[in-house]
Amino acid sequence: MTAPLSPLRKQSGSRLCWRGRVGLAVSIAAPVALLTGCSVGPDFKRPAAPEVDGYTSEALSTKTASADVAGGKEQRFALGEDIAQQWWTLFRSPELNTLIEQALKANPDMHAAQAALREAMELVYAQQGAYYPSIEAGLSATRQKNAVGTLAPTLSSGSPLFNLFTAEVGVSYAFDVWGGSRRQVESLEAQAELQRFQLEATYLTLTSNVVVAAVQEASLRAQITATEQVIKIETEVVDIFRRQQTLGAVAVAEVVAQEATLAQLQATLPALKKQLAQQRNLLARLAGRFPSEEPAQRFELAALSLPEQLPVSLPSKLVEHRPDVRASEAQLHSASAQVGVAIANMLPQITLTAAGGTTATQVSQWFSPGNQFWSLGASLTQTLFDGGTLLHRKRAAEAALDQAGAQYRSSVLTAFQNVADTLRALQYDADALNAQVAAEHAASESLAIARKALALGSISYLSLLNAEQTYEQTLIGLVQAKANRYADTAALFQALGGGWWNRPEEAAVQASVNPAQHSTLRKN
Repeated sequence: MTAPLSPLRKQSGSRLCWRGRVGLAVSIAAPVALLTGCSVGPDFKRPAAPEVDGYTSEALSTKTASADVAGGKEQRFALGEDIAQQWWTLFRSPELNTLIEQALKANPDMHAAQAALREAMELVYAQQGAYYPSIEAGLSATRQKNAVGTLAPTLSSGSPLFNLFTAEVGVSYAFDVWGGSRRQVESLEAQAELQRFQLEATYLTLTSNVVVAAVQEASLRAQITATEQVIKIETEVVDIFRRQQTLGAVAVAEVVAQEATLAQLQATLPALKKQLAQQRNLLARLAGRFPSEEPAQRFELAALSLPEQLPVSLPSKLVEHRPDVRASEAQLHSASAQVGVAIANMLPQITLTAAGGTTATQVSQWFSPGNQFWSLGASLTQTLFDGGTLLHRKRAAEAALDQAGAQYRSSVLTAFQNVADTLRALQYDADALNAQVAAEHAASESLAIARKALALGSISYLSLLNAEQTYEQTLIGLVQAKANRYADTAALFQALGGGWWNRPEEAAVQASVNPAQHSTLRKN
């Protein structure tokens, strides 16, 4: 299966090359090592995990209710157990596995997220160029005539008409005294990490959406089958009423009422079929296809297996596993580094420049004595007045840091809410399915009794009509209750982060994104 981070792995060689270039820059800047040893601004530290013991206000039940029906298995919660990297395989559907594999390869949202990550990495490499001297070479050739009647001769020969060839090399180096360049690189590395977790979030959302869409398709197929079953029963009842009407046993009004009920049932089929067609279109889009190229896979609830063992990560691990939380953390890190950039811009800047070259009226004379020139220079600049521009940029960076901190806290709260909501849904939807099975059995038996009583003429058509409507509602409700348990299971895996950290290449990927940023990342 295609891993979502393959574009990043292609960049790992460039990353190692960058580390080599850093060593070269340090050797060049050795005379001023003492001047480049600090970085102004806050040093980022990963926020601590929330100090909570559970996801719900009371102790989580160790298992759900069970029901004597397909898809009604008891599910057990395994607190602290890890999540499989391909969790969808627990549904034991080869068709689902194949469709997800196709979606990961062809979905344009995945391609866009991969491209965004590559862009972010290239911006990091571009900014790292500030670590090294800037070297420029120039070569110029001019032909000119000097106004010797007004100006002194340009050439020692006094000739007014001449060619001039100049070759020059210039070197400039801005010392990162306050760490502004390093903070800028740090910020961009955090942005690259943000894009990496955005890619993980896209991966998780895509796989979860495919599973839920497949479950919904299976549910709609089952609802269509159930509706057709009820229509068949209703058609038989209408035939009975018509025969009784010809014998004078029932009134025409009763026959018409039963025919109206049958027509209403038949009218529900097109709506269900429309939803099924739209669900097929959704699956095609998720797989990166046009609606006319819908997937070959068809999904039925009976072909899906409900996972019996549900891993539940420890609350302390959730903030490490959720891609959206990690993306918010990376945004917080980037905002922290930007405060350092803003502070460094307010402080004196030191730049060294050097230039050297040769000039002559003929190229062959470039290396003749007296035709060479050179210059060395150093500058120290400090902004004295800018109308408060730099000050307000610093304050804006600090406000952005506060904003990123609040957004991080919000993402953590949302993550815990998602898990708590899903755990509640798993428990209560299991109870609902159990109750729905009992209701369907009772409604089926009631309808059978009513049909026999109607044939004997011992009940009115209204009693039969109520029994039919009750059975129809419970049959559709049973199908939906089954589908809810599959969808809830997929939602739990999504809420817990999806197991991306268990991919074999993940450790190398994390190191290649930012080897010096967080040693704790490699420990996770």
